[in-house]
Amino acid sequence: MTSPGDAEFGFELVTCRWAERSWPPDRDADAVPIVARQLGTQRRRWDTVVVEADPDGIADRAAFGERALDSDLLHVVRNAPAEWAWYRDALPHPGYPWRYVRAAIHRADARDVVETRRSGNRIEIRRVAPYPDWVRRIVAVENKPDLDASAARALADQLEHDVETALADEVWVATVATGATVEPALLEDLPVEAGVLALEFDDGDATPPEATVAWHPAALDPTTDTSMPADEKADKRLEIAERAYGSGWRSYVETMRPDCRWFELRDRAGAFVPWCAAMACHQTAADCSGSCPEFQPEPPSWRTRGWPIEGGPGKGIQRLLAERRRRRR
Repeated sequence: MTSPGDAEFGFELVTCRWAERSWPPDRDADAVPIVARQLGTQRRRWDTVVVEADPDGIADRAAFGERALDSDLLHVVRNAPAEWAWYRDALPHPGYPWRYVRAAIHRADARDVVETRRSGNRIEIRRVAPYPDWVRRIVAVENKPDLDASAARALADQLEHDVETALADEVWVATVATGATVEPALLEDLPVEAGVLALEFDDGDATPPEATVAWHPAALDPTTDTSMPADEKADKRLEIAERAYGSGWRSYVETMRPDCRWFELRDRAGAFVPWCAAMACHQTAADCSGSCPEFQPEPPSWRTRGWPIEGGPGKGIQRLLAERRRRRR
């Protein structure tokens, strides 16, 4: 078994599941891995993101709920005072009009991540808890099961960008192990700062892959990039970590059609990977949409025969993945 399906999508899901179980691959650490996929910035999106979280910090982060805090909410939550204060006295100027801050305060209050009260015409705020310093490191992983010439050329440019910007603390390439004396990935023109992780699969086996570090990554120094101020980079890193915390890697089902009668999940290398019974393949998110010619809604009878009344197998799949996401968080 090389990887689930012919596309990178299945390999990406297996890599995420492996990271969830076994990260870090090359050292001992007590950090809690928070794994997500397809995250980054407007200029760069990573296949897999591993946030190494402080165990105590991630426990304290739970006080702010399961959903991600966006940049506006973080501005309010991180600066909310321990005692009641007018929000303009309590918060630093955001660099944009205060009316947007008021809107963020109302959203924060609705989500119970900050307390508010009226004092005359003024809105006063108070924190529910100190926002913890829960992020230790951010690791970016590019998944390339097959490093053919064109994929390697594009990947080299992407990794060079990652090394130069140093938004992540480490960058890796995950690929399928070939068993060769020297893994082909090491012969490509990739930055020496990028680590190489080779995943070995057993044919026909649902057990997780074995991972070998073919090349150790270098620790990146965020101060080497002068295109972004240090405080702005720190805020951007925290926003990425928050998005990883809120979404996880199982959120792929939100962009697919589990309500289709042909949609299934199959255990591949320790991860649940989507399977299309109509096409007899592991489909990608682009394949699995309402425009698919094989799409058929679940029959209504499926929602009443042994399934909860609120939905059929598709809803069951969504609940299963959501529950596993909560457990791993």
